[in-house]
Order: sequence, then structure tokens, then C-alpha cells
Amino acid sequence: MKLLTFNQNNASRLGIQTDSGVLDVVQAVQQLSPSFAVPTTVMEAIQGGTAATEALHQLVHLALESEERQTLLLNEENLNYGPCVTEPGKIICVGLNYRKHAEETNAPIPQYPILFNKFNNTLTGHGHEIALPRVTKEVDYEAELVIVIGKQAKYVSKEEALEHVYGYCCVNDLSARDLQMRTAQWLLGKSCDDFSPLGPYLVTADEVGNPNDLKISTTVNGKVRQNSNTADMIFHCDEIVSYISQHMTLYPGDIILTGTPEGVVLGDPVDQRVYLKDGDVVTISIEKLGSLTNRMVSE
Repeated sequence: MKLLTFNQNNASRLGIQTDSGVLDVVQAVQQLSPSFAVPTTVMEAIQGGTAATEALHQLVHLALESEERQTLLLNEENLNYGPCVTEPGKIICVGLNYRKHAEETNAPIPQYPILFNKFNNTLTGHGHEIALPRVTKEVDYEAELVIVIGKQAKYVSKEEALEHVYGYCCVNDLSARDLQMRTAQWLLGKSCDDFSPLGPYLVTADEVGNPNDLKISTTVNGKVRQNSNTADMIFHCDEIVSYISQHMTLYPGDIILTGTPEGVVLGDPVDQRVYLKDGDVVTISIEKLGSLTNRMVSE
């Protein structure tokens, strides 16, 4: 199942992508009055577990069979997307987690996952313009696979870890390199407003299969900058979830950004680095998860 959020009348609404269009879940519940409980926000869907997912499947079937289906389905091209996870309790990031990316930045291969965090002010949706902060001249792109936690996890084994995952999505982990490298702590360069466009879809784990066998890429103005596979991760998704759960409890709706492959601007020779500028259009694509596009603008 592919879930998304969209903004309508200053409110975030839950949508489900179908072959016939995007089902407006709130509208479908209002018009069809199903006899079963249905989550009407993406956070309710994530936190509701198997029962919530099954209810959404039933709602889709009910809506597509209904005579009112045309009033419930939206044209995706007209949507004002929100982040596909709207209120994560934690945004945990893994640094230097692709072998070739570590090599291109002349960094040693980590012995343990390098963890840092971002905040909810960084969240925005597919299609939104992103203002380049006036305090930096070195904004870089980073295509990343995001793990969305679906079940509480504490001290879980690597073998059990993926059982606690709800699904996956794309993110552009935008990074102001001059701010990131100003001190030993990366947070400042990672947490500017709208530096984590997320989406367009949250795809449930059953539709993704092995998260460490997915093509991942970035284009800037149509030119390929990153082109890799999640198989190049140093610490795979099951290892990441298990490792983090040894140190803190993960809750449904928490998200984990799993690192970026080679091809970032920071990996180029210093005299050849061309950072993002006003008007640049960046697209992050991950196999089975879709493509996330945002345009950079001057603040």
C-alpha cells in the first residue's frame, strides 16, 4: 500500500494511491460510513498496526466498488503534498553508511553506525520549494532510504528487526556543508528548515521486500549525480534497527534516515564543487518508493 498526505484547507489529509487515482480517506469515510473503524491520519495508520492497515485495504475496495468513486478519487497531479510521515517522534540519521560514499569523502569505514538527529522543522513534502538559508553557500543533496518504525522496538535482534518496520520512503537529507563542518557536531548543517523533504509515498514493508536491494539515485536539473543501490550500505536496515534499539526505545512513527551513496557535491575535488543554487530542481528516486522532487529557491 502506498500512503501519502496532502494539504487541503490548511489541514493534512491521508490519501492512498490507487490505479484509479488517490483515495481521499477522510472523504471516503464521511460518504461511505463504513461499519469498521478506519484511521484517518497517517500517524493513526502507522500506530494502528495490522488492524489499521487491513481497514484501509477494505476502505479502498469499498470505495472502488462504490457508485460514488469519482467523488472520492483525486488527480495526483493536483495535490499539495505534505511529508508522508507528519509527526515522527524521532528523526534518527546514520552518517557515512555507504562504503563508496565514505571512500569519496576520505573518511574511514565506521566500526559502528554514526548516529545524529534532525527535527520536525526539517520536514516538508514532494513538490514544495525549499528556501536556501542565507547563512550558507554550500547546500548539498543526499538521497536516502527512510525506515519508518511500525512496532515498539527495544533490545530487538537483527533477525527480528524488520518485523518492527511499517514501511519505507524517500528523503533528501539536505546538508549545509559549511555549517555541518563548522564544529565536530553535524546537527547545525542538517537541521535548517525544510531540510528533510519526505515522500511522496510511505510504502508498506510488504510491497518493498528486501530494503537492501533497491536502486537509489539523484538528479539535479535532470543530470544524474548519484546512482547506486542500497546493497552498498555498510550497516543494513536490520542491523540499524537492532543497533538503535539496544540504546533507546523505538516507537511507531519514528523514522530512521539510513545514509547516502556516493555522488554528493562534498565528494568532488574542492575546486570542482558546485553546490545547490536558486532554481535547481533535485529529484530523489528509489526503486519501489517513487520519486521526490523539490526546487531550491533563494531565501
